[in-house]
Amino acid sequence: MGKIRYYRLRTERPNPRSRDLDHLSAVEIARLMNRTDHAAVAAVGRAARGIGQAVDVIVARLSRGGRLLFVGAGTSGRLGVLEAAECPPTFDTRPALVQAVIAGGRRAVFRSAEGAEDNAAEGARAIRRHARRGDVVVGIAASGVTPFVRAALDAARRRKAATVLVTCNPRVSRRAARVVVALATGPEVLAGSTRLAAGTATKLVLNTLTTASFARLGRVYGNRMVDLRPRSAKLRARALRLVGEIGRVSERDAAHLLAAARGSVKLAILMARLGLTAAEARRQLRRAGGSLRRALDDAIRAETLPPRRRRGER
Repeated sequence: MGKIRYYRLRTERPNPRSRDLDHLSAVEIARLMNRTDHAAVAAVGRAARGIGQAVDVIVARLSRGGRLLFVGAGTSGRLGVLEAAECPPTFDTRPALVQAVIAGGRRAVFRSAEGAEDNAAEGARAIRRHARRGDVVVGIAASGVTPFVRAALDAARRRKAATVLVTCNPRVSRRAARVVVALATGPEVLAGSTRLAAGTATKLVLNTLTTASFARLGRVYGNRMVDLRPRSAKLRARALRLVGEIGRVSERDAAHLLAAARGSVKLAILMARLGLTAAEARRQLRRAGGSLRRALDDAIRAETLPPRRRRGER
């Protein structure tokens, strides 16, 4: 890649609007940062086409047994860790399905390890340890030139994994990954501090990649989180509401169905709507690839709904 000329990066340039940052009042700083964040949100909107292409790649690979890996350094790496950690409770994914690799390893999540981002050899080694053919590796680098991330993407390509780069450098080469999501967030309020606008824009993109991908893969029903894990009081209450509303049953019946389904919201809904036992609902869901929408639609199209049984019967 050659010598990196950091002074040319837009993320390193000073923002003329914040040149007097240390003279502004707290309210003025808050308003200035809010305006900059609005610009970051707009940058994500302009990148919608690239984000959609990345989602299509992720869906295609995951539907064939691949996995999703985020890789980054510093703030970018921590955002990848956060996104991976949120997928199991939100979409009931197994931990191995969505993973994160951060420069400097686990300790870098809590303590800065800035020098680790320059270790290209370790970036390549990390991906060789984690990625395999059929996976998707999403590199996250605000500057677009982080050696750890660029080397990781190169190693991923050699392992026949699909590659995506999320960056806040619009000038990055389109050959850096199969899909490049380039966000024109501009200079930061605090020059070079890409945990600010660049971090905000990156988080929005990662949110979209996982939410859109798992929605397309049948992990949601409409805009409802039917694959949640009801392991807290709030989530148990939400699960009851979902079964009651989508299953069209009373709260009491919803509780019985959830118990019979061993906490599975999707199974309980199928039992309610189709009059199935837990075992029958599980088979119906399996045939539909785990998608509640598809399972209901298939049953309706088949017009072979079994007679309604006593609610909660197993």
